[in-house]
Amino acid sequence: MKISMRDQMVETLEDLFVHEQRLTLLLADISASLFKDLLRKYPQRAYNLGILEQTLIGVAAGMALEGYIPIVHSIVPFLVERPFEQLKDDFSYQRLAGNFISTGASYDYSTEGMTHHGSGDVQILRSLPGMQIVVPGTAREFDTLFREACTNDSPTYYRMGASVNPVDHSVSFGKLTVVRRGSQATLIAVGPMLAHVLEAAQDMDVTILYCTTVAPFDAETLRANSQSSNIVLVEPYYEGVLVPDIVAALKHTPLRIEAIGVPHQVLSHYGTPAQHDQSIGLTPQAIRSRIERFLQI
Repeated sequence: MKISMRDQMVETLEDLFVHEQRLTLLLADISASLFKDLLRKYPQRAYNLGILEQTLIGVAAGMALEGYIPIVHSIVPFLVERPFEQLKDDFSYQRLAGNFISTGASYDYSTEGMTHHGSGDVQILRSLPGMQIVVPGTAREFDTLFREACTNDSPTYYRMGASVNPVDHSVSFGKLTVVRRGSQATLIAVGPMLAHVLEAAQDMDVTILYCTTVAPFDAETLRANSQSSNIVLVEPYYEGVLVPDIVAALKHTPLRIEAIGVPHQVLSHYGTPAQHDQSIGLTPQAIRSRIERFLQI
């Protein structure tokens, strides 16, 4: 059985803590039981501050100013939306380095309602100058991307969730992965949406690009692999976040763009994550229908 992203996070951090003495871990109760060994072994570098999310970010900024590389972890709304002002003022404004690892995206905690949903995280973090955003599609990809970026002197957000692709891909921080090439359209699949996109477009003559680094966006690879003016973007959060980056990358090309993702609306029905996918049109079948209508197939 494949390891979950959350368990991979623990393994990755436990290994890195041995070799990188500047790393420090800050928790707000979430996942404290998973990190019990690390909290016990490194009491000077690993802390559970309790349910104080704004304080969590402020303390992380203080440790960054002292030369540490903070790693902060919680579920999406408690890590991004609740302490957004601290992320803006303490990290973006002061250009501090830190790592922010979320879990639960977009609606893994589906039956808890909007207080525990996290479809808007990438949208609002994209507004912060200098914020890097990573959306891995598998646990192994998280490990690869975190190791590449965690000490690169920038604030970086890692978006984890229960939904994962069944196959690992060769990924690099800041780069799109070319999965296949075609002529009718370019499909950009972000993180865990790749499996749905591959199933939806299995017999279509399209290029498929796999995006695990949302910011900074890899404009060069997109330009080199866009044979068509038709672009389909499939994201696991609020739809359309990467549209401005796509337009900027292909600004000298007339474009048609179809943005598929979580609709910008309150998800007021209760059910499993799979039922939410069905309701809002994020199944492979629904994605295929959107692509066919867009391409007039």
